[in-house]
Amino acid sequence: MSDKNLTQKKWSSWHHLLHKEILNKKTLIPQGSNILISVSGGQDSMALLTLIYDLKKLHNWKISVWHGDHQWHKKSSSYALELKSYCEGKNISFYFDKANKENIFSEEKAREWRYKKLCERAKTFLNKNQQKKNIYLLTGHTSSDNAETFILNLSRGSNFAGLSKIESKRLIERQIFLIRPILIFSREDTKKFCNEMNIPVWEDPTNSDLKLKRNLVRKKIIPTLEVIYPGCSERINNFSRKMSNYNNERNDLSELAYQYCKDVQGINRNLLNNMCVEARCTILNRFLREISTKQCNSKNLEKLATSIYEKNEGQVSLPEFLKIVWNKDYINIEKIKI
Repeated sequence: MSDKNLTQKKWSSWHHLLHKEILNKKTLIPQGSNILISVSGGQDSMALLTLIYDLKKLHNWKISVWHGDHQWHKKSSSYALELKSYCEGKNISFYFDKANKENIFSEEKAREWRYKKLCERAKTFLNKNQQKKNIYLLTGHTSSDNAETFILNLSRGSNFAGLSKIESKRLIERQIFLIRPILIFSREDTKKFCNEMNIPVWEDPTNSDLKLKRNLVRKKIIPTLEVIYPGCSERINNFSRKMSNYNNERNDLSELAYQYCKDVQGINRNLLNNMCVEARCTILNRFLREISTKQCNSKNLEKLATSIYEKNEGQVSLPEFLKIVWNKDYINIEKIKI
């Protein structure tokens, strides 16, 4: 099917770009997918809803909408009802959950609650789904969110993975995928789209609350950086993409190094000790992940790597009744006898 299947009034450059993205990335949202769109009512999610709704016949998608009412402002319940009415007017199945605002007192808690509820809804779909099709959860993240996330993660001291771009697709649980289709657009794009296409928007007043870290970055820090260095948001996004590529490359090379150091007797201590401390930490972390679900922080990893380098034999206790032991030749993990 071609773009002409939609009326000239509906089809726009934004439709064309997203349609092209879907065609180029065939596994992003496959033909005939069951889609659940997370819609807050703001410009990003309403742009996403409109684009997916307008493209659904081209891709034979079945779509539903989920809305999370955080109860963070007085009009939240009325916004939810208005959004429900809007969806029903377009014959879109609408689902919503209402949070206890005392339990989502921070941005992190609110995000955890949203994804938990989205997954719960997806599981009900899977239980009803006789064909056992995957469920695709769509969110309205844009390239602007990516730049904000980069600045927040950089400020809190994240590692390479934390500085990488927001992924457009990832598996959350078995048969449940999280998709961010409009990362190809900025927040300015979604604003123009909603204005030009006369799409209603229910803007959450808490989005202006500068006590929330992301709002502060969005409203103050990025605009200030744009004044100092115009176009910095785009450059931040480009850098985060490079970090993703670098992180993927680093993971692949680390795996090769791990396999090089490991044999049936354990990790070869002499081979490991010929590497720099950062590489030793990475390989030891990979070794620990095979046995333990608990992660070792970077400070403890470096301390462990240094001990193994300096001492010909020793042992260190680990979580889950495990210990790492080494002699002059090999490093292994053993269970602690109780």
